[in-house]
Amino acid sequence: MNPSSLLELPLRYKPWRGRHLRLLMRDLAGAARQPERDHRVHLRGAIDWLCRAQDVRNNRPDAGGVAAGWSFEDGWLPSYPETTGYIIETFIAAAEQLGRPELIQRAQRMIDWELSLQASDGAFPGHFGEPGSHPVIFNQGQIMHGLVAGHVQLGRKDCLEAGVRAAHWLVAQQDDDGCYRRFEHNGVPHVYNTRAIWALASMGVVANETRFTQAARRNLDWALLQQTDSGWFGTNAFVPTRDPFTHTIAYAIRGFIEVGVLLGEERYLRAADLAARGIMARQREDGWLAGTYADGWKPTAGYACVTGVAQMALCWLRLAQITGKADFREAARKAIGYVKRTQSLDDNDLIVRGAIPGSAPIWGAYSRFEFPNWAAKFFADALLMDMAGIAVPPVPAAAEGSPK
Repeated sequence: MNPSSLLELPLRYKPWRGRHLRLLMRDLAGAARQPERDHRVHLRGAIDWLCRAQDVRNNRPDAGGVAAGWSFEDGWLPSYPETTGYIIETFIAAAEQLGRPELIQRAQRMIDWELSLQASDGAFPGHFGEPGSHPVIFNQGQIMHGLVAGHVQLGRKDCLEAGVRAAHWLVAQQDDDGCYRRFEHNGVPHVYNTRAIWALASMGVVANETRFTQAARRNLDWALLQQTDSGWFGTNAFVPTRDPFTHTIAYAIRGFIEVGVLLGEERYLRAADLAARGIMARQREDGWLAGTYADGWKPTAGYACVTGVAQMALCWLRLAQITGKADFREAARKAIGYVKRTQSLDDNDLIVRGAIPGSAPIWGAYSRFEFPNWAAKFFADALLMDMAGIAVPPVPAAAEGSPK
């Protein structure tokens, strides 16, 4: 995009506003040119931004949740049940690594808000939880990650009880072949549900419920059938006619990794390894990855899905932890470095300071003109995992006497 093209932006993005124009001009000068600093400095920036995203919802009906992000079009967005769910585990890990116990209280507030949304059949609402919103398989699983963390790491029995109800709902929606076709985003199946099904497998482990782990295996076995010889996954985009974002590619890979670890299934780890190596071969030396990829890992976008770059760092870090292979760690650190250079830590504007854009440049097609909360969450996770040598979240163990 050149300066004259700014005049062609849809009016809903309000490019003439001072903050918007400044961000556009910054990216025109170079999308990823912020200085790299120590992991801990970048981590504090991301966590502080997420705290602000939670605080902007204070004194509102969705207080306790974390705003979905900030966008040119709408400013601060409502609290997002899906992503608030998995931010819980990030705050728990950051509380220990940063010595900030108040983050635990923030995580508790997130849990309380999530529990207030659950329906009697175990389902959670999709989208922002507004009246009329319907459950979505993927969102359900992401919220369940928070419930697993609340039970395993914070000792909350109500999280286990709610998580078991949520898991029963997920199992009830599954077709015989393991695929989910009901309550799906855009009404079509998605391989990236493996990341949601990771939470189902976790709940099966901590609740000693084999129906949950069996359902998780069925879904990943279906997802395996969508993998091509190159390691790329079909049926993995938001819209069937388009190539998947790096974001959804990383979702799928992480699901295969973690369910493979939880259930001791080497075939899932092999699938993750094949995909992770396929996309790693396309990584630039500066850590950049394309926003979308076609089969054979052909890049089909000229922008970076920054969110997906952070997520791939997580996938490579986990594979490095599991396999001990140095090339995965090197790829992860390149990716982390790239994301660092998109994060402004000195900006006087608190909306911008510490935030991670959905895309670089900010007008890229993924979360266009937005700072989504999940981009900051995944970046924080990658920093935590690399600096502390931990898994975020930790792999749960079975607990005796859990309800079924």
